[in-house]
Amino acid sequence: MSRIKIVLITVVLPLMLSSCFGRYIVTEKEVRRHYAHRDRKPEMRMIKNDTLTLCVASVGADTLPMLLLIHGAPGSRWGYMNMMDDPELSHRFHIVSVDRIGYGKSRLKKRRYVTSIDTHAHSLLPVLSLNHSSEKVTVLGRSYGAPIAARLVSLVPDKVKELIMVSPVIDPDTEKFYWFSRWGRMSIVQWFLPEEFNAATAEKYSHSEELKKLLPIWHNLKVRTTVIQGGNDWIADPSNIEFAKKHIGSKRAQYIFLDKAGHMITFSHLGMIKEMLMKNALFQDRISSVNSDVLGGGN
Repeated sequence: MSRIKIVLITVVLPLMLSSCFGRYIVTEKEVRRHYAHRDRKPEMRMIKNDTLTLCVASVGADTLPMLLLIHGAPGSRWGYMNMMDDPELSHRFHIVSVDRIGYGKSRLKKRRYVTSIDTHAHSLLPVLSLNHSSEKVTVLGRSYGAPIAARLVSLVPDKVKELIMVSPVIDPDTEKFYWFSRWGRMSIVQWFLPEEFNAATAEKYSHSEELKKLLPIWHNLKVRTTVIQGGNDWIADPSNIEFAKKHIGSKRAQYIFLDKAGHMITFSHLGMIKEMLMKNALFQDRISSVNSDVLGGGN
């Protein structure tokens, strides 16, 4: 291998990848700076058992309905910082954002990277026990986190109020690869990249096969489901929303296509997502109030 090629692979390529995908990773230093002068800060918690460690950030009382946020690849719990910082959302929800195993401080014992969607979904089950309300959970997954969210919902449908998939990568036939994708698998390149990038690369190269394993669950998905897709998304092919329409079996599903939106809809269209969440929570409050009056006999 020529010296120039070695320089390109070991120096230039890692810098390019870090520049392209760095926006999806928030460093601990950036988090400390962000919350340095804020009164309200997320509560940090570690969930540990014999097989895994999960790092969780949460805001809002744990007696409120849980809003569980699942990030993509690469990503972290801090990818939903703007939602955790919203005072109205944290007043209405127990917002829980979790590092998936292989990202941040979350790990599966004796496994460096985890590519199985099923394993990711099962690993998140302990998070549900953090909530002490009697309400069902709303699960929101973005990008690669969307199919994991769907699988999680399929495991505990009776505990879920709603599934929201934003910029979902769920169609096994439209997985996108780029000119630099294969270089990211080289050990010499991975040596210079953050672990989150390498975990994302491992997921990418098995994602299509993992999505095929998920095909049977879509028809049996009966909870209220919302799919939000952008027309200018360069990571999740916009046709993913058509896959969702074809395969999701829920009669309470809605599909929102934002023609000019990119991949990071939870940032560009936070107001829309927030309004949707707040309206759904308010509706549930009214139902609970009516039920309470009926049970109490009323006056």
